[in-house]
Formats: sequence, C-alpha cells, structure tokens
Amino acid sequence: MRAAGETVRPAGNARDSLSPQELQIATLAAQGLTNKEIGRQLFLSPRTVGTHLYRLFPKLGITARAELAAALSPH
Repeated sequence: MRAAGETVRPAGNARDSLSPQELQIATLAAQGLTNKEIGRQLFLSPRTVGTHLYRLFPKLGITARAELAAALSPH
C-alpha cells in the first residue's frame, strides 16, 4: 500500500511499539528539535538519533518527520 501512496498505520496505539528511547527521540523531533539538538539533550550523536528515527518511522507507519506529531498523539 505504501508504494501506491497510501499511509499504513499499525493497528492500536503506535506509541506502544516504540522503545522508551525511541519514544523520547520521536517526541523531541515532533517538537521541532534537530538531530543535533536531540543528541545534545540525550548525549547521543546526531547520526545515532537519525538511525533511531529511521527505524521508528515504519513502526509508526509514517514516511516524514512532519507526520511525527500526529502519529504520536492519542487517537
């Protein structure tokens, strides 16, 4: 479905599929912080932050950083 341009969201609360660190990174990114700013706060490299975001996007069924806030909000 994703190849056809459809957004695929996992059933249930997508937040539950994230690890605590992924949730923390996703929340900060949804607030508009850059990878560098998130890394400074969490004592991680910006590259590590990017890797976490890359891995959590499919878990949330999103393809862009701009979709994070909506994906994390309770429905």
